[in-house]
Amino acid sequence: MGKLHQRFLEDRQMRDTARTILMADIAHARTSLSARGVADRIGGRIGDGAKDVFEVAKTHSDDNRGIIAALIGAVLLWLAREPILEILGLSQEAENLDDEPADEPETGHSEDGNENAAKAANETQSEDISAKAEPLPPGDDDEQ
Repeated sequence: MGKLHQRFLEDRQMRDTARTILMADIAHARTSLSARGVADRIGGRIGDGAKDVFEVAKTHSDDNRGIIAALIGAVLLWLAREPILEILGLSQEAENLDDEPADEPETGHSEDGNENAAKAANETQSEDISAKAEPLPPGDDDEQ
């Protein structure tokens, strides 16, 4: 019985050691999870990633200052294009105002809310178009 009892005591000691390690790991996980919420951890990871991207951009910007200056200048010119075009007299809005026809076609709704007048105008236009179109005589379909 001595050999069996000795093995029992060794196994019990290993079990107790493993349990102590497991309980320490669980306690550590609880403290780390309760100290910071999920949102804080995700925000921290995103922040760390943004810092890494910023550092990479900073190192590349030191090497390519001319390209970055040209890019910033192009963006500023694009944002200020309307005032610049107005100063030069090339504004598209001014050209569009000059090109607009005096009478605009009706869209089916009159400005004063009288829809019957608009419908009558549309019907008159439809009748004018159908009166101008002449039907083809029978047998002319083959010649075309």
